[in-house]
Amino acid sequence: MARKNDMDYFATFVELAGYSCQAANLLKSIMNNFKVDELKDKMQEMHVIEHSGDEARHKMVRKLAREFITPIEREDIMAMADAIDDVTDSIEDVLMHMYMFNIRSVNEYALKLTEVVSKCCNALKAALDELHNFRKSQKLHELIVEINILEEEGDRLFTEAMRDLYVNGKDFLEVTAWNQTFNDLEKCCDACEEVSNVIESVIMKNT
Repeated sequence: MARKNDMDYFATFVELAGYSCQAANLLKSIMNNFKVDELKDKMQEMHVIEHSGDEARHKMVRKLAREFITPIEREDIMAMADAIDDVTDSIEDVLMHMYMFNIRSVNEYALKLTEVVSKCCNALKAALDELHNFRKSQKLHELIVEINILEEEGDRLFTEAMRDLYVNGKDFLEVTAWNQTFNDLEKCCDACEEVSNVIESVIMKNT
């Protein structure tokens, strides 16, 4: 039986994924209601979310360093926390680079890719919510498959977006800015898939 002061690492994974979802939701709101003069303030709002995720991760690491018994291997706990943290960081990078490259408006591909990122994060959080019961869960495998399918959809949209950019883009600075932004959005999907890979690794090691 778990002691009162033991950390619930599975709950912490869900908490960390919650910050990823918050970041994705904020990015989605920014993209769908784009106002260039608000980007700097929105970037600060995004950083608050990212910092909160970092704080939760640091708290978990400090606890992990003091605990003798853990529900899964320490390396897997750290791999999971780091992979989830990478998702939130990747989402923040999108907004930061949009501000740095002075993007003035968004296009259809940006909206579609952001929607995929949001769906990936929601599926990821749902999967992590099932992870504590991975030996019996009927939903976990389906959610992992869903994340993989969404990542493939992100790859497809990224290819189309880059093709359109280099066929129809006329301004060098605009092409450069969107090249970076589309790459950032695609990396968000890759980061979500990496978490699902860690989940699968945990399942394989413990069943």
